[in-house]
Amino acid sequence: MLGSTHGTLTTDSRRARVIACGEPPAPAVHGRPADVDDLDVSGRPLHAAVPDLDRLFRPESVAVVGASDADGRPNTGITRQLLAWAERVGARLHPVHPTRASVFGIPCLPSVADLPEQVDLAVLLVADPLPVVEELAEAKVRFAVAFASGFAETGASGAAAQTRLADAAARSGVRLLGPNTNLNAFERFRDDLDGPAIALITQSGHQGRPVFALQELGIRLSHWAPTGNEADLESADFISYFAERPEVGAIACYVEGLKDGRSFLLAADRAARRGVPVVAVKVGRTETGARTAASHTGKLTGSDAVVDAAMRQFGVIRVDGLDELQDTAALLARARAPLADGVVVCSISGGTGAHVADLATRAGLRLPVLSEAKQAELHQWIPEYLSVANPVDNGGHPVGDERGRKIIDAILDDPSVGVLICPVTGPFPPLSDRLVQDLVDAAEQSDKLVCVVWGSPVGTEPAYREVLLGSSRVATFRTVGNCLAAVRAHLDHHRFVRAYRSPFDEAPRTSSPSFRKARALMRPGEQLSEHAAKQLLRAYGIRVPREQLVTSAAAAVRAAGLVGYPVVMKASGARIAHKTELGLVKIGLTSASQVRDAYRELTEIARYEDVPLDGVLVCQMVERGVEMVVGVTHDDLFGPTVTVGLGGVLVEVLRDTAVRVPPFGEDQARTMLTELRGRALLDGVRGRPPADVDALVEVVLRVQRMALELGGELAELDINPLLVLPQGQGAVALDALAVCR
Repeated sequence: MLGSTHGTLTTDSRRARVIACGEPPAPAVHGRPADVDDLDVSGRPLHAAVPDLDRLFRPESVAVVGASDADGRPNTGITRQLLAWAERVGARLHPVHPTRASVFGIPCLPSVADLPEQVDLAVLLVADPLPVVEELAEAKVRFAVAFASGFAETGASGAAAQTRLADAAARSGVRLLGPNTNLNAFERFRDDLDGPAIALITQSGHQGRPVFALQELGIRLSHWAPTGNEADLESADFISYFAERPEVGAIACYVEGLKDGRSFLLAADRAARRGVPVVAVKVGRTETGARTAASHTGKLTGSDAVVDAAMRQFGVIRVDGLDELQDTAALLARARAPLADGVVVCSISGGTGAHVADLATRAGLRLPVLSEAKQAELHQWIPEYLSVANPVDNGGHPVGDERGRKIIDAILDDPSVGVLICPVTGPFPPLSDRLVQDLVDAAEQSDKLVCVVWGSPVGTEPAYREVLLGSSRVATFRTVGNCLAAVRAHLDHHRFVRAYRSPFDEAPRTSSPSFRKARALMRPGEQLSEHAAKQLLRAYGIRVPREQLVTSAAAAVRAAGLVGYPVVMKASGARIAHKTELGLVKIGLTSASQVRDAYRELTEIARYEDVPLDGVLVCQMVERGVEMVVGVTHDDLFGPTVTVGLGGVLVEVLRDTAVRVPPFGEDQARTMLTELRGRALLDGVRGRPPADVDALVEVVLRVQRMALELGGELAELDINPLLVLPQGQGAVALDALAVCR
């Protein structure tokens, strides 16, 4: 039975396929078992496994289980399509059905056990694929596709059935696509197109149709992987596989939910290493979208802020609409690496040029002012009263004769220019006809990117259908917004790839001495007191104020003398999360009498609020810095994540934070700070000195190490505030909260 909704079970972070009895095997890396050097400190893979999927897409032999040629049966149409597909790819097809002698004139076998040869692919047109999957092991079938629905997308009972199916596939050694997939992998792809191709991955077949239709515009597609419920093969497997294919210029994905966050990041890392762009629509930006995706796929959509950050971290280009997916993937697949990041807008209307230039600047593109010499050169063909500084207003008439090509060539010849964008708001023959032909001819002779926005709502004009779409060098768009977004993605992608260093190469593989000290402090299922949480920070070399834990007023006075006035006093206990709200913090104490009074008041409040204490902290008072927050949380999809942002009361008011998924390096830690709206506070404002950003980055990296090593035991860490002192003076964790798993 064919279905239109999908559902997937989540797996553990190691993405090992579950074995029904015994421990899961070590994850495979490049088709071989992983050894200790392939695992990080928490035992997770450091490299993406790249499955050999050649025989899934180009099998030599195919078995169709449940094949039919009876009129009116759904399986008949599917069988007919598979026959045509097998003929196109040169595969031998064996129909399998227990009661039919033949199907479409081909002898039919009663069972999988009767297959005359070891087949590469079995297509299962049966309502319950589980018994057949178990039979495939003995037949040594390499791949199977299950169309049947009624699994994890339907709820708990369906999820249990899907687990049984996944277990059976794991035991058999068969790699399973589906269940609840469709015929997209067996579509007719145009074979008369050349150039780099788009490989397509979708969890919903209909959502891939716009990208598939790009072939009608002359853009090549090489594969379509409809992953369905992903009981076994998942989006990450296909990203890893496609990234290694020489014909693939870009990977386009429609993702409703990720099966396993770590697997996805490893696959994105492989694509980044190879320089292959991955463009993705990921459902779940809003609560409504996330809820709908969960009901549609049965997957975790993940906290969208974490998903978004993780994608940026590994160079995945996230877009919102299918039209953006089309245009961005097409540009990235076909465009050459940019020679410069400067963008010039050239139009036949000053108003159009100004409007597009505004939008381009707002989109984050750099529009350099052309040099006086270049402007003088352009004014040989463009009247002096028109502006050619950028945007270039050519006035219209010059592009209707030989001057148009000279203008285009002069712009492309400028070393500061990497991209020329020409918006054509509507056809205006013969000017527009001559203009687009000149743009196409110039693009053929240039290494620069030429983009045309054809704004006509009709789209049947020969200048568009024949000239622009007939060019493999000009990138043609129908909207300015999609053009600018695609150009920004193109420039960002190549900038990212040039600077990319895989964080997995530098991820810790063994635990540090800090880990052994910290682990002794952990209390499973409990929240640590502030004093214990700060000891945890000390174990990882994170600076905390001078302080002592005391249990009497007299001891508090002695401690204040040792710590040095003025002091801060705080109640310390495992059940205290918000001390300030309860009045359990006293600051700026300058005398022994104030310390004694504070001790009595703090213990009385704790007794009244029924809050057990392990003592009172007498702390050094540290002032004059920028309050930040650094923390660790556990994301259901990606595991431990690290957050940095403005701290103190601002963390709840402004929610100005940036997040990353470990592992990451110093460059990513610094990039996190640039993403903060309040970043200027660290640079010094209103006469304040610049903060010690290097010390802040070091704390973030030490917290990341803590997250990696204690990820299985640390549910939450909150350093707030982390006071970042003036440059060269470091950073001090004034308060900390830690919750053990």
